[in-house]
Amino acid sequence: MLQTADASQGKIDIATAIAASMRRMGVVGLPRNYELFYEVSTGANAEICDAFNALGNRPTQAALDQLSRRYFTHSSRHLVIENAWEQIALRADEILALLGRERSSLEKFGLILGQTRDGLDAREILPGELLRKIVGILAAATETTLEHGRRISEAMEEKSAELCEVKAKLEKYKHLAETDPLTKVWNRGAFDQKLAAIYANDRAVLFHALLLVDIDGFKAFNDSHGHPAEDRILQMVARGIEAACAEGSFVARTGGEEFAAVVEGLSEEAAEAVAERIRVSIAEAEFVVGPSSTSVGPVNVSLGLCMAAQAPDAEALYARADRALYASKAGGRNRVTRFSKLGPDSLSKRWLLYRGA
Repeated sequence: MLQTADASQGKIDIATAIAASMRRMGVVGLPRNYELFYEVSTGANAEICDAFNALGNRPTQAALDQLSRRYFTHSSRHLVIENAWEQIALRADEILALLGRERSSLEKFGLILGQTRDGLDAREILPGELLRKIVGILAAATETTLEHGRRISEAMEEKSAELCEVKAKLEKYKHLAETDPLTKVWNRGAFDQKLAAIYANDRAVLFHALLLVDIDGFKAFNDSHGHPAEDRILQMVARGIEAACAEGSFVARTGGEEFAAVVEGLSEEAAEAVAERIRVSIAEAEFVVGPSSTSVGPVNVSLGLCMAAQAPDAEALYARADRALYASKAGGRNRVTRFSKLGPDSLSKRWLLYRGA
């Protein structure tokens, strides 16, 4: 079982304990699994810990995902979205039914016109009374068809408006479900999808880079200033990362004090420049908390960079950027490291030890 964090861990990085537990339990190192293990390791929610321990020593991925959906609001996004899609499908079926009735009405009107034409072609001279009946039938059929068309048009407008409303709600639900509630950047689930999408397109692989950003000495801020200070620092770091990246870049909180930025259309050198801009802007920012705007001192971050083209898939891209991040931590923190600059000896043993291999 994963043990909750306590004072006996001392200076041991909680990430080391989490990675070791995941490997021991045979859990794949997916970002969403890190998020769940992080929550359990803190022991802040006894109910989550009990439910997690009930899964046993070798939990399946399906069981872990079910637990995440149960306790994390953003993990329920699939149910919310599926419900919205059901509403859209219902409105679409109603519109198709309206179109079907309109087609039936037009076919009946066309049949009347065809029969009338055939009747006229068969007679050279029509009695006045018969002609008046034919005109009456045509007028009534035309009026009925026009009225039916008007009602169909009104119903179509109403259903289309309902459909647009449901689609707007769906987009809102999707955004809320994929947003980290504290920092308002993308969350872990959205991050997973973003990385997977990169490798779904061979061309996209050539133009994307992953930056992992981790706040240095984050636990000390809680010890010195309390939990509200941690939240404020996370929010300000998120804003700093967004400001340093180009507009439209993907920024996510991937768990705890770790963030990720996916940038595109840049060379490795240009991506490194973005990472350095993030580091400097956060280091130079003034971090204050509380009503009295108490300064918490300088905040520094370490960064790891890996180009998508330097990894075969999303999981490897995350792992390699994580290795580069570890190298920044091990090299003194408050710096940027490129995965491409790491030699095989420098990352194979020490990083695996750090990750509990």
